[in-house]
Amino acid sequence: MFKCKHFGIKELVSKKVFSDRGNKAWALLDDRALRTLDALRERFGSITVNDWQWGGTNQYRGLREPDCQIGAAYSQHRFGRAFDCVFRDTTAQAVREFILDNPGEFPYLSAIEMGTSWLHFDVRNPDGTIQTFNP
Repeated sequence: MFKCKHFGIKELVSKKVFSDRGNKAWALLDDRALRTLDALRERFGSITVNDWQWGGTNQYRGLREPDCQIGAAYSQHRFGRAFDCVFRDTTAQAVREFILDNPGEFPYLSAIEMGTSWLHFDVRNPDGTIQTFNP
């Protein structure tokens, strides 16, 4: 089982998922998404996904439980294949541009959301290109 070098499990799952599974929640996350998250951290510096453990309001930017009311019914977040990232030292747009210009640096990344202040990336079943979509 792959575990991130740069993130704890509470940063990647909702309060409910952590309450139900604790550290066993790692098994619910796709290793390709976790490897991509670490690669983004190593390239761009500090990233925040969920901040609920520090009193923040974000808990659904990683794995969402099946009955979560946030997002689409078949969102990649529900399968542990997506994260929404906020970067401390750069903008989501700059990261998107870098990813699209350097896809080989993130070999598992297969889709990004455009036009948001955060970077949504996922590792859905790829078609060989990085898909882009709008909210």
